[in-house]
Amino acid sequence: MIAFVSGRVAQVGLSSVVLEVGGVGLELNCTPGTLASLREGASATLPTSMVVREESLTLFGFADEDEKSTFELLQTASGVGPKLAQAMLAVHGPDDLRRAVLHEDVRTLTQVPGIGQKGAQRIILELKDRIGPPTGGAATGLVAAPSEPAWRGQVRDGLVGLGWSAKEADKAIDAVEPEAGMPAGEAPDVGALLRAALRALSRA
Repeated sequence: MIAFVSGRVAQVGLSSVVLEVGGVGLELNCTPGTLASLREGASATLPTSMVVREESLTLFGFADEDEKSTFELLQTASGVGPKLAQAMLAVHGPDDLRRAVLHEDVRTLTQVPGIGQKGAQRIILELKDRIGPPTGGAATGLVAAPSEPAWRGQVRDGLVGLGWSAKEADKAIDAVEPEAGMPAGEAPDVGALLRAALRALSRA
C-alpha cells in the first residue's frame, strides 16, 4: 500500500498529475479541485489510495487525508467504484457528502453524474451508520487559484475532464461567475466554483 506520494509536480493534466519521485514519474488520478491546487515545478505531497485490478494498478491522489478516507469509504457501498467515488468528491466535499447521507438528502447525491435516485438511496442505506458526522473542516482543503482568468480555465478543464463539452462548461462557468467575486487581493475558491458549476449542469 502506498500511503502518500511526495515529489516534484512534473505535469498536471485534465484528470491526473505526474509526480517525479526518485527519477520515476508516478501518475495519480485526482479530482479537478485537487489538480487546481498543483503547479508544475512545485513540490507536492498527496495522500494516495491504490486500486488493484487484474489488468492494472491505479493510484488516486487527494487534497488531504479526509478526502482519501471518504473516497475509500464510499467504495464500500454497492455499485460505487473508484471512478464514481472520485466523481462524488469532485462535486461535493467530504462534509457535504456526510451531511447528504446523514440527512438522507437524495437530491444532493443525484447531482453527481452517474448517480440516480435508486443509487442515492442505496448509498444512504449502506453508509448512514458508518460515514460519521461532518468534521467542520474546510469544504475543499485546496489552495485557491491565483487569479480570475486562471480560475475560469481550471474550472473549464475540470468540467471537460469529467465529460462535459466545452460549450456546456462555458455556460456553467458563466452561471457561477458571480460567486467568484472576492475582496481585493484574494483569489476565488476553484474547488467550490467547480462544484457549483457541476450542480448548475445537473439542473440543466
